[in-house]
Parts: sequence; C-alpha cells; structure tokens
Amino acid sequence: MDLGLKDRVYVVTGATRGLGRAAARELIADGAKAVITGRDADTAAAVAAELGPNAVGVAADNADPEAAARLIATARERFGGFDGVLISVGGPPAGLTADITDAQWQAAFDSVFLGAVRFARTAAGELPAGGVIGFVLSGSVREPIPGLTVSNGLRPGLAGFAKSLSVEVGPRGIRVVGLLPARIDTDRVRELDSLSGDAEAARERNAAAIPLRRYGTPEEFGKAAAFLLSPAASYLTGLMLPVDGGALHNI
Repeated sequence: MDLGLKDRVYVVTGATRGLGRAAARELIADGAKAVITGRDADTAAAVAAELGPNAVGVAADNADPEAAARLIATARERFGGFDGVLISVGGPPAGLTADITDAQWQAAFDSVFLGAVRFARTAAGELPAGGVIGFVLSGSVREPIPGLTVSNGLRPGLAGFAKSLSVEVGPRGIRVVGLLPARIDTDRVRELDSLSGDAEAARERNAAAIPLRRYGTPEEFGKAAAFLLSPAASYLTGLMLPVDGGALHNI
C-alpha cells in the first residue's frame, strides 16, 4: 500500500529514542523527510545520520517557547516544506501522588502538556490543507496506570485539547490525531518494569494481561504512526488510536 508519504516533510520531536525514533524511521522508510529533535545536539545529529539524507537532527526542548517556530523553519529551509508534526516527549516521572513534588509536576506540565499545546498551536497556524498534527500520548488517556500519577493527570487533558483542536482546524483541511501506546518494548517501558524490583517478572505479568500476550515492538508502533500521519489516513481526525495489543479494556 502506498501511504503517499514520498517527499512529505514532518517534524518529529523526541525522536532520538523510543517511540519518536521508531515513528521517524518508518516515515522516512516510506519516502518522507523529517526534522528530528532531541535535547542533545550530538545525539540528534547521530540519529539523523543513521536515518539517512532525508533526516536532519536538531537539539530542541519542547518546553522552549521558541522551539516550534524554529523547527518548522528548519523543515522549510532543509526540505522545502512542512506537512505535519508528531509531538512526542519523554514520559513524565513515575511515582504515586505522595511521591511527586511540585517541581516535578511543573516540569512535566511545561514539557508534556504546555510544550505540546504550544507546538500544536504553532503548527496549526503554519500547515497547509492536508497537513496533520499528531500526538504520542498513552493508554493512560483512557485508563489510569498504577504508579504513573503524572501521566494519568496530564495525558487525558492533552487528548481533550487535541480533540478540540481537530474541530477548530478541520474546516481548513488539517487533521489532528493521537496514538495511545501501552507496553511497547522501549527503554522507557523497560525502566518502568525495573521499578518493581524484578523486571523480568513484571514483563511476564504485564504481557499476560495483554490479549496478544506480548509487548509491541517499536517498529509496530512506528508503522501505525506513519499510517496515521500519512495521506492514506486523510479522513481520520479527532481520534485516539490505541497501539497496545488490545490492552485497553474499553471499546
């Protein structure tokens, strides 16, 4: 299936590792061009070099108010256009309510929530008809995850913002979508498993609760993201797509 990605230009934040990197890899594999970001310039450059000539790496922090405009400008300068963004940030700190400090809440809000809102708002003003704004969120949008209080607090609000934005920009032909990963086999998920004190046992327990009885691969997530961001998904907007092997219990 031709996703229609050839020569389309995307910005993918948080793309030096994990889910953002997997999405960028699949977008480029299907013919797109991408500006990828991470907080460390050397790491971003190294990952871009690995992805090939259709990628450029830029150091950026989603919490930086100037980042969105700068990255969109880079996309236009390097690749001659701007067709979409996938807003992915590292997971906020794990912990129960009593464990999370005000400073941690504020830092997570600035990066996970406000940074994403700011980037989406900026992109909405710059995208042409046919453009797309994507968010990497979490299954916590629909079901709170034990031990991830900050994610449970911020991700649903961001999904609500995405839905509102989809209604506002839809008449201009711009789509807004979200992805809800669960147990995808990334460094972040392995770190969460290790918090139990027995990472292997936690993995077995978590996999047993997934209908497909296994963790997803980054490639599987990346392919879902590439489709949702592509012209092949041109009539899909305002939706949250679980990429979780059936782990969510709701419909």
